[in-house]
Amino acid sequence: MKYNIFFLLLLYGGLAIDAQETNNISYQQENHFYSSGQWANYGNDPGGARYSPLAQIHSGNVAKLKPAWTFRTGELDTYSGTEVASKAAFEATPIMVNGVLYLSTPTNRTFAIDAATGEERWTYNPGVDLKAGYSEMASRGVSKWIDASLEPGEPGYMRILVATIDGRLIALDAETGEPVRAFGKKGTIDLTKGVGSIQVTSPPAVVNDLIIIGSTMGDNQRIDYPKGVVRAFNARTGDMAWSWDPIPRKLTDAGADTWKGEKAFRTGAANAWAPLSVDPELGLVFVPTSCPSPDYYGGERLGNNLFANSLVAIRAATGEVVWHFQTVHHDIWDYDLPAQPVLFTMAKEGKKIPAVVIVTKMGHIFAFDRRTGEAHFPNEERAVPQSDVPGEEASATQPFPKVLPTFGIRNVTVEDAWGPSPELLQQARDRILGLVNKGIFTPPGLQGTIVSPSNVGGMNWSGASFDPERHLLVTNVNRLAAVIQLHPRTEDNPETINEKKPRAEIGRQEGTPYLMSRDYLFTLGPSNEFVMQTKPPWGTLAAVDMISGTLKWEVPLGVMMDPEKYPEATQWGSLSLGGAITTAGGLVFIAGTLDGYLRAFNSDTGEMVWASKLPAGGQATPMTYQVDGKQYVVIAAGGHGNLGTKLGDYVVAFALD
Repeated sequence: MKYNIFFLLLLYGGLAIDAQETNNISYQQENHFYSSGQWANYGNDPGGARYSPLAQIHSGNVAKLKPAWTFRTGELDTYSGTEVASKAAFEATPIMVNGVLYLSTPTNRTFAIDAATGEERWTYNPGVDLKAGYSEMASRGVSKWIDASLEPGEPGYMRILVATIDGRLIALDAETGEPVRAFGKKGTIDLTKGVGSIQVTSPPAVVNDLIIIGSTMGDNQRIDYPKGVVRAFNARTGDMAWSWDPIPRKLTDAGADTWKGEKAFRTGAANAWAPLSVDPELGLVFVPTSCPSPDYYGGERLGNNLFANSLVAIRAATGEVVWHFQTVHHDIWDYDLPAQPVLFTMAKEGKKIPAVVIVTKMGHIFAFDRRTGEAHFPNEERAVPQSDVPGEEASATQPFPKVLPTFGIRNVTVEDAWGPSPELLQQARDRILGLVNKGIFTPPGLQGTIVSPSNVGGMNWSGASFDPERHLLVTNVNRLAAVIQLHPRTEDNPETINEKKPRAEIGRQEGTPYLMSRDYLFTLGPSNEFVMQTKPPWGTLAAVDMISGTLKWEVPLGVMMDPEKYPEATQWGSLSLGGAITTAGGLVFIAGTLDGYLRAFNSDTGEMVWASKLPAGGQATPMTYQVDGKQYVVIAAGGHGNLGTKLGDYVVAFALD
């Protein structure tokens, strides 16, 4: 199928190339990579649509898809003598430029691999201290920067950008894998300098000659976490161009009137840990921010807490905020914006509108004109339950989409209890009866609150893909409820809470009157299997028509319990972490589930048309590309320590037999 330049421009936002702007050379390069079947960014195009115009593999022949090659990183061997394996997650999506794949492991070891054969070209080890304490141990991939003044093949033409779990930004020569000594300090920028102990798990965004990057940090331990700054660095030299802090620090800052309390301006986080998206022609970067610290109590930061939990459009050249939309007011549920914003074109009243869409942990989808922030589908403020915790003041209302469908568990009552045996069903009922849930946005309480959807989603970092032929936004959904309880610091400490709740995660929330415990509505069955305590499905794959705003289809995704023991388990779905891609061949490719399969679905119907067992857990988003006339589908299969899927060090490529 042919794609003319007009179609490509519509995909990137209905924008024209301005030959007078030398910066738009990079825009033309992105069009070239895209139209030639490469995968040059984390989400393929700079706007994260995760769509490929390739159609060699389609619904009529996908059944013939077979493994073409397998590459092993040797990652697990590096974990010896450490506790890394318990939290390591191989979440990387490789990029492919000019016949070479580039990817990173959970510890940021970086590889260049021949895209046709899977043979290693080079490897780089940044020497991350694996015995240091990190809240996360993952890297979702690398980025590239191309020197527009050079031709392909010239020395220095392309750099690979690696953001590390210990807070560094490293520029590598794409040909050799050696650090670019002219960048920063001998190839490295220390991102912790002047900020504090931060990590980075997502690849940086690149727009023209700027590298724009957020950060990751732990949750729930104290108020004064490091600042969640977003920073831009010169791609040639590494010099910082600008810095933007989502939290106002003085009374004259924008949004300061939405932060109240003596400690409010000391609050940390509200960081952007998900990938950023850029519109290189408009010169805008789209930043999804997270919850302020700590996640589950906001009594020290009363008010709506702008610009936390917001989609923020920033002028890439200057760091100026152009527009914003807050998805959660005064977040006390850990409802970060977890996914890369998706940029594409939508039809409205006969016009082509450059749009940005975000999916959320609450199971909400919000869509806007990316030039102005005007809502493409209407939203409304609705009254939500209020907090009875002394010192807390929950927002009276929260934003909801009026037209677009919502996903995930919205409410949990005893009628929603589930168990595969009478005993486990009764156990689930008893547990739910002892907890509080008044629907979505029920504030955490002292008794114990069911938070639904949980911080796992709804949607999570898996994000969404947009198919421009079918106008479909495709996303995977988790249906898992959390159990959150606040504990007065005067009565409890981490040790006493651990005795009462040995399975729960404990957050100290220092600087507040309360500690926090977090668990989920599941238990272990008689064979030590994972048993959910709410009704299935527990994971789905859904497609939304972005012209009408209606649900096109939603199907169970994956298998979480043994089908031989529970024959209906194939319809119960699975929790998943790892997103979908869509293709012109009418296919959706996705892994992410607990059963370790990569699957293909028909984009029009949602019917599963192919599946292949991976050698380890596939908690990553796949990608696809064409080289030497052959289309490949590639996924990192390395498992997820926290989810308990099988660990490994595989990169697997599939092609037609």
